[in-house]
Amino acid sequence: MIITIEEKQFDTKEITQLYPAVVIKTGYEDETTQVSLEWIEVEGKGKVEVVGYGVFINLGEEEKYSFVFDTREEMDVAIGKIAAQLKK
Repeated sequence: MIITIEEKQFDTKEITQLYPAVVIKTGYEDETTQVSLEWIEVEGKGKVEVVGYGVFINLGEEEKYSFVFDTREEMDVAIGKIAAQLKK
């Protein structure tokens, strides 16, 4: 099955991970890292600087794609579009 995210197509057979996450600043220069949505709500709220919200895809060990959005709402819309494609 082929799914499309932001005009990029992926074969679901090749996807090893597909997950949402929050991108935050680590506090070291301009370095960022990903944390779970749950962590940001429970532990990180107001304690870290959020850079964006993303959908991340790994194809095997090496190939990775990031789709980062400014708001959680934008990410949620993208996740909804992915879910609708997977239900077909």
